[in-house]
Amino acid sequence: MSALDPTTAPAAEHGRLYWLLADCGNIVRRGLTHYQRQPVNIAWQLGFPILSVLLYGYVFGSAMTVPGGGDYKDFLMPGMFVMTMAFGFINTATVVVHDSTKGVIDRFRSMPMASSAVVAGRGVTDLVVACAELAIMMLTALAMGWRPDGGWGFLAAFGLLLWLRFALIWIGVWLGLLVPNPEAAGGLFAVAFPLTMISSIFVAPQLMPDWLGWVAAWNPISSTAAAARELFGTPVGGGGSWVERHALLMAGVWPVILTAVFLPLAVRRFQRLSR
Repeated sequence: MSALDPTTAPAAEHGRLYWLLADCGNIVRRGLTHYQRQPVNIAWQLGFPILSVLLYGYVFGSAMTVPGGGDYKDFLMPGMFVMTMAFGFINTATVVVHDSTKGVIDRFRSMPMASSAVVAGRGVTDLVVACAELAIMMLTALAMGWRPDGGWGFLAAFGLLLWLRFALIWIGVWLGLLVPNPEAAGGLFAVAFPLTMISSIFVAPQLMPDWLGWVAAWNPISSTAAAARELFGTPVGGGGSWVERHALLMAGVWPVILTAVFLPLAVRRFQRLSR
């Protein structure tokens, strides 16, 4: 009888990959629906980038110097884009720990769905939001007078920024499954703040003390910031270290390393919940 049932026969024909993608799509739809029904979260995540660009651009714009000359706003804007992508892992961790403490993840685990789909769905949702954040930030920067080079370089820079965000998502998911409550997730700002400040987001590493400049140069987000400036056509004097001279290469390599480490950790941590 099941072979003649039109509701069960198609389902039997679908393979594992189909259901993995279907489960992932459901998680993405759920995440975006929450944003639609919670406009305060949208205002915060999309409004904070605008305020950051305006604040740092106008407050620091006339007080900072750029190696090799040039407008500090042109130097700053790619760094601000990177900072927003870096801070995004805090939002990821907060959402994950909220679902974990409210029993949502336990409900997912009780369903016949792939555990990797829950983690992947969270990642796709955050990438969609990251695209909106970047678009809004770039429009704000253009209104302030930022004029990047167009063409493939612009698209490549946009892709590198999302590539960094993709890697940091898994750190956020892993941390969100580790911390006990949403309040503790808010404390992750203490980790993100030095991560972004000791980098090339605001100041070139060669303008820092030697030891601090070395740490900033090898910060993974510094490579993305330097690569984005190069692709956007910002005239910035290059540093002397190997990692600064190969910023484009390292902007692609660092996210691969972070993803290879933290994606399996996030999936494994999800699978071990409530065991």
